[in-house]
Amino acid sequence: MNSFERYLTLWVALCIIAGIGLGQMFPGIFHGIGRLEVANVNLAVAVLIWLMIIPMLLKIDFRALGQVARHWRGMGVTLVVNWAVKPFSMALLGWLFLSVLFRPLLPAGQIDSYIAGLILLAAAPCTAMVFVWSNLSKGEPHFTLSQVALNDTIMIVAFAPIVAFLLGLSSITVPWDTLLLSVTLYIVVPVILSQLIRRSRLERGGEAALKALLARLGPTSVVALLAMLVLLFGFQGAQIMAQPLIIALIAVPILIQVYFNAGLAYLLNRASGEAHCVAAPSALIGASNFFELAVATAISLFGFTSGAALATVVGVLIEVPVMLSVVAIVNATRPWYERGSAVRRVAQDHH
Repeated sequence: MNSFERYLTLWVALCIIAGIGLGQMFPGIFHGIGRLEVANVNLAVAVLIWLMIIPMLLKIDFRALGQVARHWRGMGVTLVVNWAVKPFSMALLGWLFLSVLFRPLLPAGQIDSYIAGLILLAAAPCTAMVFVWSNLSKGEPHFTLSQVALNDTIMIVAFAPIVAFLLGLSSITVPWDTLLLSVTLYIVVPVILSQLIRRSRLERGGEAALKALLARLGPTSVVALLAMLVLLFGFQGAQIMAQPLIIALIAVPILIQVYFNAGLAYLLNRASGEAHCVAAPSALIGASNFFELAVATAISLFGFTSGAALATVVGVLIEVPVMLSVVAIVNATRPWYERGSAVRRVAQDHH
């Protein structure tokens, strides 16, 4: 992780301050940007999202799907946690904290929208940053790649139905046309484009050419994300200034969900006998989110000024420090993990 990525939380905080300040000083400019829409898709957002997502997807080699069976235990845990547990546990935590425990402290008209943002955040497994977390925890690189490729493939078809189902439970009317358009624009098209670009670079100059392109595009994703945050908080500024406690309250279910899903995946891998180098990235992808997609979809579905957009941004704000803490826990507990009887038995069988 380079120094710019390591201090992402600081840059996000500065962009929040800048966005709120600029939104107060130049409201006309922000409202003008907000009106730049075609078929409910904001053009500025669409450009920034593509700049965020495509460089990340260039790292994914979908041929890695052929390696899925090599670590079937870890892959099974990843799929269960990411698709059968994570979105539903977040919906439950969102309802419990925001709709019940924190209800008196939140604006009543936005509570359902905040929960919707949390659901969008949890329904999209991490795509790019999980490579960083895996590397920091000495994760098995081929497993990390294959689990990301599999999750991205599932996301193309599962994201919209899961989101629609859970939003329905949260009493939010689902604009299906906008949701499907978001999935097409922010998942399907970027996946196709990134793979075409990836193949072209590999055919022309091999791995060296691809690495050179990734190095050039590396800062693009983060800069686009930060620009998006300035826009978002330009719109959200008045609401946040009125109730600054909102961000801290929204962060509570996100934090609980991160540690719960990471711990669940870690323990399930240990019980199944999977090696630590597989359990670590399996736990980390279960804990982190594809927040770029969540932010984009929240804006498309509910708008810049919505509680859903704000909730997804809180996920961005706490992502790096929280995930670094999960990496530290996974690394520190490695001796304990490898003392597990199932882990030892599987290791002996391999030998």
